Amino acid sequence: MSEKILFRTGEATVFAKEGQFTDAMPEILIGDVSGPVGQAFANMMAQSAGHTCMFAVRACNHQVRPATMMATKVTIKNSAYINLFGGVVQSATADAVVDCLAEGIIPKDQANNLCIIDLVWIDPRTTTDPNLDMEDLYRTNYEATKLAIQRALSNTPTVDDLIKTRHSVKHDMFDASTGKWVR
Repeated sequence: MSEKILFRTGEATVFAKEGQFTDAMPEILIGDVSGPVGQAFANMMAQSAGHTCMFAVRACNHQVRPATMMATKVTIKNSAYINLFGGVVQSATADAVVDCLAEGIIPKDQANNLCIIDLVWIDPRTTTDPNLDMEDLYRTNYEATKLAIQRALSNTPTVDDLIKTRHSVKHDMFDASTGKWVR
């Protein structure tokens, strides 16, 4: 059996194609069910108003392994948002988890001992966009989830990378040197 994974974090951002509000920015917490991640996972079973949590399933009766709990970063205010969260984004998330297993990113021998918490961002503008590209929403969430899991399990960026790039990597939406929004 591979080394026990107790508590790992990862995040990724994949930007939408031009004219879409389908950016994906999952934040992943992955760890053994007997540790702090498992405790947090179990505590998420109680819903809170506006912040629905649900398992990542590929289809009815096909919950992914490791068990993955999706939670929204934005307060849900309408059924259109729920449909995107529990449809396209849930599908993309579930497929990314299974593909991480298939590709060995997640150790198969730990699939039933790990759990994943996935904080999901869906831009509220998607619910009213008459030109919403569902394929792009799937693509960004699939790619970002897979990358966030990979980063969590490989501990990237490394501490050395963070220190090395401290003054060369800038936030994508805010420029601290000018105090202005970039995007």
